[in-house]
Amino acid sequence: MSSKKLTQDEIDALISSIDKQGSALIGKSGVSEKDVKDFSFGSDDLSLLGDYYALRVINERFARFARSVFQPMLRVQPRISAQLPSVVTFDEYSENAPPFMSLTTSRIDELRGSKMIVIQPEFISALTNAYYGGDVGLKHSPRSEFTSTESRVIEIITDGLNQVLLAAWQDLMPLTFSENTREENLQFASFVDGSETVIVCSFDVQSPKAGEATIDILYPLQTLKPIAAQLRSRMQSEVIDDDLTWRERLERAVLQIALPMNAQLCKPKVSLRKLLEIEAGDVFPIQIREDLGVLIQGQRLFGADIGEVGGISAITIKRKLSEL
Repeated sequence: MSSKKLTQDEIDALISSIDKQGSALIGKSGVSEKDVKDFSFGSDDLSLLGDYYALRVINERFARFARSVFQPMLRVQPRISAQLPSVVTFDEYSENAPPFMSLTTSRIDELRGSKMIVIQPEFISALTNAYYGGDVGLKHSPRSEFTSTESRVIEIITDGLNQVLLAAWQDLMPLTFSENTREENLQFASFVDGSETVIVCSFDVQSPKAGEATIDILYPLQTLKPIAAQLRSRMQSEVIDDDLTWRERLERAVLQIALPMNAQLCKPKVSLRKLLEIEAGDVFPIQIREDLGVLIQGQRLFGADIGEVGGISAITIKRKLSEL
């Protein structure tokens, strides 16, 4: 390696050449010193949320849970995939959105803010047709308002989505939604001012016949600022996910139905003459036999013996009848 050092003249020439190249680059790009503004790191609102890691986890969990909301209507479980959250102003979101949509705004009590669920009208029409036995692939006809039947379907869907969204947020912090309001045009939705920043969480819903639809959940940036540190954290699931299918939840609900159970002690026979002559105080002797019949909703399903446990009359199930 050469140990020769640069002279002062060589250093000055090198510095002057760098300055000339820098000024030439500025001149070519058309950028002047007047266009350059000072920037203070940490002053940007978006830096408060970091990489949205916890929000991405919540969205992925919501996408899994939301499948059970649409299955009773579509009769199949759609494929729902969560997209990366994006940050835009509300005016920018409104520019790219169609004028007619389903908008459901709910207040988040714990964060003192609100959120909005946006659903495309084409998807609402497909769900309504499928819910009432029609063709899932029926095309949506353009119009300016929803029918009363579609409004009822929107209510069912948004209530179900709110429930699964609460379950998705449960690990990060328990939330409560209240004051649901529904609109059909972004211009009339009392959500946020147009210049305010919102976080858009988009979900793609794919089903065999209904095609592809998009559901958006909007959070104002000011609403999520109080939990910015938690949104930057690597959230771990400490609550068991209730990711049951619609069939499993239906089976669980059916198995919890209470049915009356009666024990048939005997079956005495009496003539019609004696039945007409029965008066208060008459006594009929009966003989309690073994293998009593246990009736469920009038059906004899078990054989049992009568006895006593702790001073209380009871029966012991001896056998299960083949009819069960």
